Amino acid sequence: MRNFNNWLKSVLIGEILEQVREAGPQQVSVLDLGCGKGGDLLKWRRGGINHLVCADIAGVSVEQCQSRYDDMKRKSHANERIFSAEFITADCSKELLSEKLDDAELMFDICSCQFVYHYSFESEQKADMMLRNACERLKPGGFFIGTTPDAFELVKRLEASDSLSFGNEVFKVSFQSKGVYPLFGCQYHFSLEDVVNVPEFLVYFPLLEHMAKRYNMRLVLKQRFSEFFEEKVKKEQHRSLMMKMMALEVNYQSSVSSCFSNSVFVCVQGTLSRSEWEATSKFLCCQTSY
Repeated sequence: MRNFNNWLKSVLIGEILEQVREAGPQQVSVLDLGCGKGGDLLKWRRGGINHLVCADIAGVSVEQCQSRYDDMKRKSHANERIFSAEFITADCSKELLSEKLDDAELMFDICSCQFVYHYSFESEQKADMMLRNACERLKPGGFFIGTTPDAFELVKRLEASDSLSFGNEVFKVSFQSKGVYPLFGCQYHFSLEDVVNVPEFLVYFPLLEHMAKRYNMRLVLKQRFSEFFEEKVKKEQHRSLMMKMMALEVNYQSSVSSCFSNSVFVCVQGTLSRSEWEATSKFLCCQTSY
C-alpha cells in the first residue's frame, strides 16, 4: 500500500510540474512542507526542479532527509544536474517559515504537503499558520498540493460503527466520542501497520477552502484516492509507472474488467486487498492555486 501511495504522489507531483512549466517558468522552486525523511526527493529529482526547501518539525527526520539528499548528489552522474536544497527544522504550525529561509526573497512555484496538514487542525491558530507557510511565498500562478484524510469519510464510518472505532486488519481509527465534531481539535487516532499511532485531527474541507481564500488561493482539484486512481490509471504512462513501482501486487489471473471484484481491488493485472483499499480510500488529494 505504501507503494500505491508513492505512485499516487508521483503522478500528482508530475502533473503539477507539467502545469507549472506550461505556464512558463523553467527555474522551478519547491517547498516540501513536512518533508519527513525525504521520501519525495527522488520525485523532485525526476521532475527536474531547480531548488527545494525541506521543512519538518522533527530534527532527526530533517537530518536524515539531508543525508539522503547528499547521498543522492554524491551518486549522481557527472553530467546530471541535481537541484540545490536547504533544510529547515521548524514547527510550521507555530513558526513563520519565511524568517528561516536562506534567501528572504525566495518564492515558490509549488508547495507540497503530503499526509501532514491535518496535524495542524488541532487549533485555528496552528491551522492558519501552517496554511500561511504553505501559501504566502507562492508565486502568482503557484500551486499548493497535498494529501489529507477525508473527514466526511471518517465520520461516516464512525457513525456506522457500534463503537468509537472502526477498521480492519490493516488499519484502525479510534475516536474519543461521536455525534459532535468541532471544527478544530477533533482528535482521533489512526493506526496503519508500522505507522506510528499519534493523535490526528479532522480537517473539515469547506473550512480549509475558506481559510485558503485569505491567501488568495482557489481550489483547483479535490478527489478521493479512489477517484484519482480511476482517472489517472487510464493513461499508459501512469500504468507503466505503477507496474515499475509495484504499486499493486501482481496477479496475472486478474483483469481490467472492474474496479472491485468481491474482496479484491482489480486493475491492470494488479491488486490491493479490500482492506488496503478501505485504508487508502479515506484520503483526499487536492490542489489549490494562487
